[in-house]
Amino acid sequence: MRPYILAESNWDYIKEAEFELAVLPWGATEAHNYHLPYSSDIIESDLIAAESAGIAWDKGGKVIVLPAVPFGVNTGQKDIFLDINLNPSTQFAILHDIVEVLNRQGLYKLLIFNSHGGNDFKPMIRELGLKFPEMYICTLNWYQSVDRYDYFENSGDHAEEMETSLLLYLKPELVLPKEKWGKGKEKRNKIKAFNEGWAWAERKWSKITEDTGAGNPELATKEKGESYFKAVTQKTGEFIYDLCKADVGDLYE
Repeated sequence: MRPYILAESNWDYIKEAEFELAVLPWGATEAHNYHLPYSSDIIESDLIAAESAGIAWDKGGKVIVLPAVPFGVNTGQKDIFLDINLNPSTQFAILHDIVEVLNRQGLYKLLIFNSHGGNDFKPMIRELGLKFPEMYICTLNWYQSVDRYDYFENSGDHAEEMETSLLLYLKPELVLPKEKWGKGKEKRNKIKAFNEGWAWAERKWSKITEDTGAGNPELATKEKGESYFKAVTQKTGEFIYDLCKADVGDLYE
């Protein structure tokens, strides 16, 4: 039993335990090119959060990782078979109930460990902060924690070189052989502002990609995935430790 993983814990241990921070991994269930599993975002959120929490625990951070939420916002993929969508309002309701439990039981810090680009927790955190003023709620996108171009050559954000490398390292048995990999070619918006990043509209997935990938996975390797995993978990593990030990009433200088 890892004492910082709730799903592995038991009442004999938990009834006497004290924690400083809860971590909630949040993924999605969706197609990832031809070759990666629908559970890619869940695997990544679960395993990266667990490793990061282990690093924080070994430093003295009292953290508990909750079971990963397996569904995310997939409104742009409504015609991709068995991509499971949670509307943002549904996602808010789930998060609200989890926060309510933590608040009632005196665990006042929560980190949402996000693994899916379609999830946006910032507005939810703002609203929950008004209702539960004792709670300190924050979120991270682990895939933005380090510079990906220190580890990978090709760009993209879905089943691309980075994600394929990670899954080759974390769950190689779930990755199809390389001859099955799609090219992940993504069509760009004809309106320049959207491509420059200062304007936004939801991408309609079946219109921008043939294989559901966004980014070429061709150069992915297990070794790249291992290096990236270690860098990400070290960075996020240190952050989790800092959150554990932080006095949220005295954060600014």
